[in-house]
Amino acid sequence: MTATAAQIAKIRRMVAEPTVTTYLDADISAYIEAYPLMDERGEQPYTFSSATPPAQVVNTNWIATYDLNAAAADIWEEKAAAVADLYDFNADGGSHSRSQKYEQYMKNARSYRSRRATKTMMLVKYPEETTVNNTPWIINNPEQETY
Repeated sequence: MTATAAQIAKIRRMVAEPTVTTYLDADISAYIEAYPLMDERGEQPYTFSSATPPAQVVNTNWIATYDLNAAAADIWEEKAAAVADLYDFNADGGSHSRSQKYEQYMKNARSYRSRRATKTMMLVKYPEETTVNNTPWIINNPEQETY
């Protein structure tokens, strides 16, 4: 379940980081692996055990599939945070608009965030509802009168 070299290269192109100066391959791989998706066969990256309470277990049948747009958006937001302290100023008759860099990085982050994959979530009910006299408790059932 690791990101491939092709996926890392694609993220580098998406976030304009062609060298390993700022982001190592391991760093980009961590961003990618934070967003696993259901594969083309419908396999989820994790399954749930039958233990009580259920535990998340790695699905060995899952083909590694990741949401690269969500990973790219995270990197753009991190890059924007690094330049958030830049400000505009006027000096010697010139106008320096350094805050545009932050604004552009955030536009890129929003653009990639809007392209991220839709996700679904499987909820596991715990604890199970209790039964009374072999009848499940349902809130709208009329109460039994006992005399």
